[in-house]
Amino acid sequence: MSTNTVDNKRKVTTARLIEMKQRGEKIAMLTAYDYSMAKLIDEAGMDVILVGDSASNVMAGNMTTLPMTLDQMIYHAKSVIKGTQRALVVCDMPFGTYQGNSKEALASAIRIMKESHAEAVKMEGGAEIRESIERILSAGIPVMGHLGLTPQSINKFGTYAVRAKEEAEAEKLVADAHMLEEIGCFALVLEKIPAALAERVAKEVSIPVIGIGAGGGVDGQVLVMHDMLGINKGFSPKFLRRYADLSSIINDAVSRYIDDVKTSDFPNENEQY
Repeated sequence: MSTNTVDNKRKVTTARLIEMKQRGEKIAMLTAYDYSMAKLIDEAGMDVILVGDSASNVMAGNMTTLPMTLDQMIYHAKSVIKGTQRALVVCDMPFGTYQGNSKEALASAIRIMKESHAEAVKMEGGAEIRESIERILSAGIPVMGHLGLTPQSINKFGTYAVRAKEEAEAEKLVADAHMLEEIGCFALVLEKIPAALAERVAKEVSIPVIGIGAGGGVDGQVLVMHDMLGINKGFSPKFLRRYADLSSIINDAVSRYIDDVKTSDFPNENEQY
């Protein structure tokens, strides 16, 4: 049962997220990749559902997010949209669809919006992708920024370690956050950076700042659904809190089903026609 009972049925929009920041209401965001889970998450009262390119890891079994294609992201986003009524649905733009070519970036974003009916896109990076973001915004497509650890650049970083611990990288991140706000992004994700830096950014910009591994001084939090529900147990970073152990529950249910089939206990007389 959601604790957010005030206005809980009202559709979440980009404008509403800014209202939430202004009145100090924290924003809850979670990933989803299919209709059934999106429906459950939405009914629980989620504010934002991210159709993350983390689908590459948790749905497709890849080591990084890089293999995800635009067609695959549109498929996942279309499925999520069908299960969602309240939450704002944001779709990640996958690697290779916006970096270095602003015309291709706009074409990719338009395909996501037209074919999936997602309500916004998310893009990783700061000044280096400014032209692509501005072109997408010029078409009236809402953009959520993403700074700090940007998984699509993992081969450049060479590690998933905490970002922006050094002063130069921290100052660039702050400058990029201000730039994203100025050009018109409606919100910003900060991933795996020092909590004090994330809190500084959240105080300095007027747009909502959503953290993942960025401490509690920001305007909201996001986690990967498979991680927080304990479906994926192979990933245990410091910032992750598990709210369930679904892997054990599912394993037990499937094992009991197998046993019942093998012993002819299922189906019984009441389970047949």
